[in-house]
Amino acid sequence: MSAVPASRNEGPLALICGGGSMPMAVADSVRASGRELLLFPLRGAADPAVVERYPHHWLYLGQSSKFLRLARAAGCRDVVFIGSMVRPSPWQFRLDLTTLRVLPRVLAAYRGGDDHLLSNIARLFEQFGFRLLGAHEVAPEIVVPQGNLGRSRPSESDHADIALGLDYLRASGPFDVGQAVVVAGKHVLAVEAAEGTDQMLVRVADMRANGRIHSAAGSGVLVKAPKANQDRRFDLPSIGPQTVENVVRAGLAGIAVVAGSTIMAEPAALTKAADRANIFVIGMPAERA
Repeated sequence: MSAVPASRNEGPLALICGGGSMPMAVADSVRASGRELLLFPLRGAADPAVVERYPHHWLYLGQSSKFLRLARAAGCRDVVFIGSMVRPSPWQFRLDLTTLRVLPRVLAAYRGGDDHLLSNIARLFEQFGFRLLGAHEVAPEIVVPQGNLGRSRPSESDHADIALGLDYLRASGPFDVGQAVVVAGKHVLAVEAAEGTDQMLVRVADMRANGRIHSAAGSGVLVKAPKANQDRRFDLPSIGPQTVENVVRAGLAGIAVVAGSTIMAEPAALTKAADRANIFVIGMPAERA
């Protein structure tokens, strides 16, 4: 997968940042490529300690006029949304004049799943004259490649669990629910919903501690895949060192994701953590998903 070619005339990249380590993984990659960038961290989501490393302007949700003014003044044309965020209530927005003008469309976008919401927001940004890009387009080296990332390899039973997990996600994708499932012994243990992957894994760890899971510790797989027909510029499945830690706490054997359609924070640290814990991390061929 190749990056969007950079040129001196395209201006800085505007990075609208949610929470987690993924925004900084993308920012570090973009900076290493030689392109300038300007961060727009979202209050209540982005980590202030991390954001301070880059030129930035804090935004509240709904401050469209402020973003348009600052991004245009800096010469930004390309925009990337990256980072975790709890789906906000419409009443959490700080509505400025630009947002009020498009409020009916924003409220209509809420009547659907996350992908429906993000795709509609993307169309609004495009109408303002920006080009929306995916994190994988500006930072291709953070995309999970095909094959094993560390020393450990999935067993035959692990592959059976992975196949079931991918089948489940393929079937549930059109409902725009979640991107992750935990399978052990060809039995679905947990499905990701609004809580996100990390909290789903906490739930699995609690079930194992309470005797609700009968498969042996060290068995079972976290499987992640994008939703069917998902806009790949937003909310691609992601993993990082924290994912590895939570998989270990949940007593699972490893992680399986779709190669080329999953992004990873801190690839070297992720692989090191997986090797230390003796769990596998594998990028499955896209055609399997």
